[in-house]
Amino acid sequence: MKTYSTKASDIKREWHIIDASGKVLGRLSTLIASLLMGKHKPLFSRHMDVGDFVVVINAEKVLVTGNKVKQKLYYRHSGYPGGLKSVSLERMLETYPTRVIEHAVKGMLPQNRLRASMMKRLRVYAGDAHPYRGQVEAASVKAEEKG
Repeated sequence: MKTYSTKASDIKREWHIIDASGKVLGRLSTLIASLLMGKHKPLFSRHMDVGDFVVVINAEKVLVTGNKVKQKLYYRHSGYPGGLKSVSLERMLETYPTRVIEHAVKGMLPQNRLRASMMKRLRVYAGDAHPYRGQVEAASVKAEEKG
């Protein structure tokens, strides 16, 4: 019996739409990271990017538990002395709600060369409008034809 090795021609990418309204940020991010990596597929292999496309809608309605809205901070540094800046989760949700989910998912993906290509397949939108309805509908039609 030979060991199966995934080839690039075997990879079939699907589209997933996830509604973030009322979902907890951490649990939602683990689901998204798993779909982007392709861990739900039988041909998953760590050294290849076999994941799917993920569209997240209603990012502004994501929930967090406890006092994280006030206490959680996002840090960035300008590169200059004294250039450390911080923004609370509450402020981030008001100004850039999509970045909250992108930041959480990016931290859950593997820290290697594949992360950038996985993040390119993630699309996050603050509201429920997105331009990927055609891809998702085409994927559901193909699924109905198979089943």
